[in-house]
Amino acid sequence: MANANVRVRFCPSPTGNPHVGLVRTALFNWAFARHHGGTLVFRIEDTDAARDSEESYEQLLESMRWLGFDWDEGPEIGGPHAPYRQSQRMDIYKDVAQKLLDGGYAYRCYCTAEELDERREAARAAGRPSGYDGKCRVVAPEQQAAYEAEGRASIVRFRMPDEAITFTDLVRGELTFTPENVPDYGIVRANGAPLYTLVNPVDDALMEITHVLRGEDLLSSTPRQIALYKALIELGVAKTVPQFGHLPYVMGEGNKKLSKRDPQASLNLYRERGFLPAGLLNYLSLLGWSLSADQDIFSMDEMVAAFDVKDVNANPARFDLKKAEAINADHIRQLDVKAFAEACEPWLRAPHAPWAPEAFDWAAWEAIAPHAQTRLTVLSDITANVDFLFLEEPAEDEASWAKAMKEGSDALLRTAREKLAAADWDAEAIKAAVVAAGEEHGLKLGKAQAPVRVAVTGRTVGLPLFESLEILGRERTLARVDAALAKLTA
Repeated sequence: MANANVRVRFCPSPTGNPHVGLVRTALFNWAFARHHGGTLVFRIEDTDAARDSEESYEQLLESMRWLGFDWDEGPEIGGPHAPYRQSQRMDIYKDVAQKLLDGGYAYRCYCTAEELDERREAARAAGRPSGYDGKCRVVAPEQQAAYEAEGRASIVRFRMPDEAITFTDLVRGELTFTPENVPDYGIVRANGAPLYTLVNPVDDALMEITHVLRGEDLLSSTPRQIALYKALIELGVAKTVPQFGHLPYVMGEGNKKLSKRDPQASLNLYRERGFLPAGLLNYLSLLGWSLSADQDIFSMDEMVAAFDVKDVNANPARFDLKKAEAINADHIRQLDVKAFAEACEPWLRAPHAPWAPEAFDWAAWEAIAPHAQTRLTVLSDITANVDFLFLEEPAEDEASWAKAMKEGSDALLRTAREKLAAADWDAEAIKAAVVAAGEEHGLKLGKAQAPVRVAVTGRTVGLPLFESLEILGRERTLARVDAALAKLTA
């Protein structure tokens, strides 16, 4: 059921190459917002100056555009809750932190790192939880003055309630966290810089986010955030506590969570290989969700119409590159030929193409495109499939040459050349000429066409041979057969 009041957010950090797990999170938020006719807020969490960069920020925006994710509020669009970059909202966080301190919801903690480590070790040795023990929860004014007189720095800690926190996760059902497992936590560093634990829920509160759909790795922080939301409501900063849904891990090799270091995690890898956005998103949507038990291939419009976060599976989802490629191949085949031809163009031009720019012939490409479309897994495959059309000489592949050019191949090629020279120049006539040449040498078509294919294209496999030769032209075809004969008889 549509609900225009739904407000979700996608809030990545601009730290390098986007990760496919991040894209899956963006996809589920986008689909949820679009399904309900709600609002997608795109927010940039760029408070970590050591890791964030303007280049990564621009790359993030460009990736969102390439994937087709339109956002309703955020960078380049604005909105009623601007600014949408955390680095531009520091005064807001400072003000909220002070309100939490003044209201008794937070306190200054003067414990040094060494003291904390010592007490944690003692707690572990005694079999107790090793989180913060609340030592600074109540500090007398004279003790606080003494700490500050000796130059002790302080962080700001949020005061967790001494009661269990229960909430219903949209993916996992009802969850309860007991107080001993959720100790008081830091929200502001000693240098005054706000931490993620403060800025993320404060932004969600001020931007009136209704549903937080995010990775399972953040589940342990949810009870802390719920307690903070309740404090913000009492302070008049927030209106409600959002609903949470924690999306399953994306697993890589060896049952390990897919990390940024895994080569197959990089969004750029899929762009460079020529995945279609629709193909990649279709596959990523299957990492925890499905349209139906018997339909793996669907459009984003179909996903939006059907998507309900309550249908997301809580179990980890394994990333399968072969399946991703197969789904992408299906989406390539679904394109109309004109759209396919245009989508391939980047791989037919510099720097991807190994031929001179002036050698590329758009008319020849349009003629061969329908024959190529059913053969590709990713768009970058097109370069090797059609290079014979635009290179002066076919690409050298010694393995293909050795496989195809057996004893007697020179005689077959001479006969084939003779018949090709006399044939009408269309695919049917070219095939008839090669069949006839093979018959004269006691060879079936498969054996007869192999030396011709390698002579003309350089490879034993490729696009339909006879249609390829028709497009290549009689003169260039015969010249390549002559060159192969010269090599065979040298």
